[in-house]
Amino acid sequence: MTDKTAELKTEGGDYQYPVLPGSVGPDVIDIRKLYGQTGKFTYDPGFTSTASCQSAITYIDGDKGVLLHRGYPIDQLAEHSTFMEVAYLLLHGDLPKKDELEDFSKTITYHTMVHEQIVHFFRGFRRDAHPMSVMCGVVGALSAFYHDSTDITDPTQRLVASHRMIAKMPTIAAMAYKYSIGQPFLYPQNDLSYTGNFLRMTFGVPAETYEVNPVIERAMDRIFILHADHEQNASTSTVRLAGSSGANPFACIAAGIACLWGPAHGGANEAALNMLREIGDAKNVKSYVDRAKDKNDPFRLMGFGHRVYKNYDPRAKVMQQTAEEVLKELNISDPVLDVARELEQIALSDEYFIEKKLYPNVDFYSGIILNAIGFPTEMFTALFALARTTGWVAQWNEMISDPEQKIGRPRQLYVGATQRDYVPVGER
Repeated sequence: MTDKTAELKTEGGDYQYPVLPGSVGPDVIDIRKLYGQTGKFTYDPGFTSTASCQSAITYIDGDKGVLLHRGYPIDQLAEHSTFMEVAYLLLHGDLPKKDELEDFSKTITYHTMVHEQIVHFFRGFRRDAHPMSVMCGVVGALSAFYHDSTDITDPTQRLVASHRMIAKMPTIAAMAYKYSIGQPFLYPQNDLSYTGNFLRMTFGVPAETYEVNPVIERAMDRIFILHADHEQNASTSTVRLAGSSGANPFACIAAGIACLWGPAHGGANEAALNMLREIGDAKNVKSYVDRAKDKNDPFRLMGFGHRVYKNYDPRAKVMQQTAEEVLKELNISDPVLDVARELEQIALSDEYFIEKKLYPNVDFYSGIILNAIGFPTEMFTALFALARTTGWVAQWNEMISDPEQKIGRPRQLYVGATQRDYVPVGER
């Protein structure tokens, strides 16, 4: 708590509101009593200037290009950690000791199988259904199969549900992919890592042994780490809002998946890859950059700039390195990467981009990596959902445990008709 206050002057009087400090980052003005005292609301489309909760999970400083998970810089986690370690960190608050990590990894491993009836559930979808539509349906249906972990008032059930969501999401994502291409599902294999298991379930077939490539496994693990959580973004806020009503955790995560599906959120890496393909060759980059500067040209550069970051997205640096490693390992000479390199160099030196703070973001390189590994573009957002489930689960748990948590109820500035009397249809 602090003694600092902010003063609001209105025609009805002057009011004082406490200013609350965070452990790092900007202070916030506590306006919880604003409506009761003044009869007025704040107007904040997109809630970009409104803190809807207190959180100790993720911190972002967009101006400095900083992303911290529980205080740890994202680049350190991506370089030294594993996705399972980061999942534990987000969920429990601290990096695990060796025995804690082993126990956690074992618990997740033994939750990766899904109820056998879910296999039949897939048959209700069309073969050409988008993986995200399948994941929305299947994840939402999990609450019909796991009744023993839907009581949100029971901390043990909440933990079991959290483990189940993190564990089963790779299985569901892989099943969605296999279903779309007409191949049989593969059951999880418990001697593989979280990421290795997912790669095998996605690309393996029953007729032969699948060997996990350690370079690809590490690349996917980094991608999962870089997408694990990103503070109060649209999908995370959706999970929290759904959870504030007391909805079961599976329904809340399904709501997050639905929100993530939007092209302005989870679909950005697919859009960035499609843009690079449209440019086609590095020699075409300058003409496309000129088009991007032209306000009258509908062409827009994808993978540059970010709602939060006004500096180089710290995740993009790791992605760039990972892209180089993957293409080298697979011996792929991808012209799309040449386009990306040229475009990045121009963007980082061009006054137009510098002035508008349009730096490459995480989506700029992630699509190249996923495409090289063999994922079709429609799977990109599903992979994002797989990784972000860990953050959603951590945020949901934090929200449920928050004594100040209330059901979400944003207000509005009403601009419609004032009260009018009903007129019979024949008199209108």
